[in-house]
Amino acid sequence: MHPSVHAAATPDRTAILMAGSGARLSYGELEARSNQAAQLLRSLGLQRGDCVVIMMQNGIDYLPLVWGAQRSGLIFVAMSTKLTDGEARYIVEDSGAKAIFASAAYAEIAAAAGAGLPGFASGGAIPGFADLNEALAAQPTTPIADESPGRDMLYSSGTTGRPKGVIGPLPEGPLAQNDALQALVAGLYGFGPDMLYLSPAPLYHAAPLRYCMAAHRFGGTVVVMEKFDPEAYLANVEKHRITHSQLVPTMFVRMLKLPDDVRSKYDLSSLKVAIHAAAPCPVDVKHAMIQWWGPVIYEYYSATEGAGFTAISPQEWLAKPGSVGKSILGEIRVLGDNDELLPPGETGRIYFHAGGHFAYHKDPDKTASVMSEHGATFGDIGHVDADGYLFLTDRAAFMIISGGVNIYPQEAENALILHPQVADVAVFGVPDAEMGEAVKAVVQPRDMAAAGPELEAELLAFVRGRLSHVKCPKSIDFLAELPRHDTGKLYKRLLKDRYWGKA
Repeated sequence: MHPSVHAAATPDRTAILMAGSGARLSYGELEARSNQAAQLLRSLGLQRGDCVVIMMQNGIDYLPLVWGAQRSGLIFVAMSTKLTDGEARYIVEDSGAKAIFASAAYAEIAAAAGAGLPGFASGGAIPGFADLNEALAAQPTTPIADESPGRDMLYSSGTTGRPKGVIGPLPEGPLAQNDALQALVAGLYGFGPDMLYLSPAPLYHAAPLRYCMAAHRFGGTVVVMEKFDPEAYLANVEKHRITHSQLVPTMFVRMLKLPDDVRSKYDLSSLKVAIHAAAPCPVDVKHAMIQWWGPVIYEYYSATEGAGFTAISPQEWLAKPGSVGKSILGEIRVLGDNDELLPPGETGRIYFHAGGHFAYHKDPDKTASVMSEHGATFGDIGHVDADGYLFLTDRAAFMIISGGVNIYPQEAENALILHPQVADVAVFGVPDAEMGEAVKAVVQPRDMAAAGPELEAELLAFVRGRLSHVKCPKSIDFLAELPRHDTGKLYKRLLKDRYWGKA
């Protein structure tokens, strides 16, 4: 259950294939490169429990470096490439990183964030950084003498404030030991040595990184897209006969809005499991995807914190549309406004009792804020039905209170995204002198030239035909692009700040 095992048994099998460039590494080459990375880290004086930061775009160097840190017993921070200088520097300092690895595409930010640390550049030069490939080439390809398992520390994406590092216990024991994720993906999704796994999202995000590493633990081939493109994704499934993949709902939406002749020209019959998570998926969108791809779409609900996990198969979902499944890790408890336990069918805050253990790095107050005697919460609202299936309503932080009425903007977002002229949408509350908050929508139209009063009126009528007027936006503004993370998460805080200011 480690790429080193598969390197010994099947050294010529492809471990990593870059979808765009065609760059390839076999398991034997992955073993050699990850050993060189581990040797480099030891040569810098880094020991078990130390931390490194990786700020790199998807490329052939990424996963060997991560595996090198993993087999050195290090904590590795896979950092977003969408950060400002100040945000990147904050994470480097907060994590206590002792080295930084960065793509030359982010030279200015990386140089500022990594000032004073050993730095290594991939894909070009960064002032003050050594060349990563040259540094690795100088190291032996044999394992370090004191191998031990490390782990990731991934920072929350900062949708509601400063990102915080999420860390669990550093694993003990051999490199090839099983962990909870390996057991889950084997049982739920049939991970194994014959799998061809397509990863279309940035590797710095929790699910893409962890699932690519899980595929390597099983000896599968990981095909990595440098960047998601809806038609290129379909072409890669056909070209490489992909069996497994993981996506987010915004990717579904973008593929569904391709012209019919484009959607129909690719052979997707090899696909056995398409996993989605990270953001809510509108019921109509998922129905459309299952109709197109067949019953291969699996969903789970969890978070970087890993304190709970629910899962649902396509067959279950068709019987319980809108559900994110039953709990596999942690007992689901739903709490009311006074922290009282609510019965099935009633909506409240979702907690997972006796799930996984985690903490926010150097922030015990934030850790305590999401914990109670009932377990840990990801900040979501929903209910459990009589059969134990969880249905999510929205995030508590996004709830709008207008005239004393609780409004969950996800409902309006799910309705508006179905309009053919809508490429992306965000709904949130804005200040209102009479009602406290009013419902506002910001839409990214498919054609910005069409934005204006006529399209606004058309969209308002469209959503009012599907929802109670109380839940509908009172007005719509247009933007050429919404501030959305590559993983699908919307930075709604950035939009809200434009309307609230210092209110």
